[in-house]
Amino acid sequence: MRWFWIDRFVEFNRGETARAIKNVTLAEDHLHDHFPGYPVMPCSLIIEGMAQTGGILLAEKLNFESLVVMAKIPKAVFHSWACPGDTLVYDAKILDAREDGGIVECTARIGERPVAEAEYVFACLPNSQSKTACQENFLKTMQLLGAGDVGPAAAGPN
Repeated sequence: MRWFWIDRFVEFNRGETARAIKNVTLAEDHLHDHFPGYPVMPCSLIIEGMAQTGGILLAEKLNFESLVVMAKIPKAVFHSWACPGDTLVYDAKILDAREDGGIVECTARIGERPVAEAEYVFACLPNSQSKTACQENFLKTMQLLGAGDVGPAAAGPN
């Protein structure tokens, strides 16, 4: 991934579900052109944020033994938009996982307001690097971003 469209994971249930957040800010260049005077996060980037959440969930379930890539999006529905100041919450759930790929269902919301929902089909490609090198590169990047810093449970202590 060249760009990350998630800021961090707040929940991660191995092989089942994950929740990540993305804080939308005016510091992001794409918001200055989309749309001038009324900045809105492009739907394609919301799709990518959900895909990254689901793809990381699936890759972790498969022990990062393959390169997980998005193959297709058979279903996507947009209900709303995201503007600077909003926090997008991405929820991903694995529907099917196999050695050659998987299907993940994802939603995006802001508070209780639904923003988008999509179903993703991922394919697993053989790694050109060793498993250990792939894991190390991924973990280094995620540590730099603090994406693995999981927040407290909603009902839990701070």
